[in-house]
Amino acid sequence: MSKKNPIVSDAVTISNELGLHARSAAKIAELAQNAKSKVWIQKGDETVDAKSIIDILTLACGKGATIRVVIEEDADVSILNSIVTLAKNGFGE
Repeated sequence: MSKKNPIVSDAVTISNELGLHARSAAKIAELAQNAKSKVWIQKGDETVDAKSIIDILTLACGKGATIRVVIEEDADVSILNSIVTLAKNGFGE
């Protein structure tokens, strides 16, 4: 992650029964693709690129896991909010 830009983040707990799996990771990556700058997903000490389905899956987030969505540009706040809302709503499942 770049340290030169202000960083904004929000945490969310995975609520759906299947956790953060391939279909839900694809939904996150699709939203992140529209960001002007980097979007990250953090779980504990691990940080991955939110635009990469494979990277997201390496976090192995089951139901009840808490993730943090991080953006580097204020212009991407709507993307951050969309990802957090998607997770809060169980990825539509």
